[in-house]
Amino acid sequence: MRYQSGGQPLVGLRCYCRDCQRASGSTGVPVMIVDKKQFKVTGKTGISAVTGGSGRKAIRHFCPDCGSLLFGTPEVAPEIVTIYVGSLDGPSIFKPAFAQFTRDRPAWDQRRDLPEFETRPPPGLAS
Repeated sequence: MRYQSGGQPLVGLRCYCRDCQRASGSTGVPVMIVDKKQFKVTGKTGISAVTGGSGRKAIRHFCPDCGSLLFGTPEVAPEIVTIYVGSLDGPSIFKPAFAQFTRDRPAWDQRRDLPEFETRPPPGLAS
């Protein structure tokens, strides 16, 4: 199974929401948002879905062989795909612009190197 995305990412961010923490088993997830029209998957993924903070389904795609998180297709934003940076062949291309849902970040995680938003960023910043 492989995926690829054409063009540049729309934005990179670190998400600290409880849903991302539970899915990843970490304090937060580095994510790149890409245009769904330029995203292609070859092969089959495993799928899980939970209700996200928006009240709509957060659909996660994972490797059916090893279980690694690959990307998400959130119902709240059907025009995008959220790529989990750890699944990239070259994760060093990741350039985060901000951190979101910092209200959920554990107190012991002192990372403060990006603009921060307690919930979602203002419209226009994430696109």
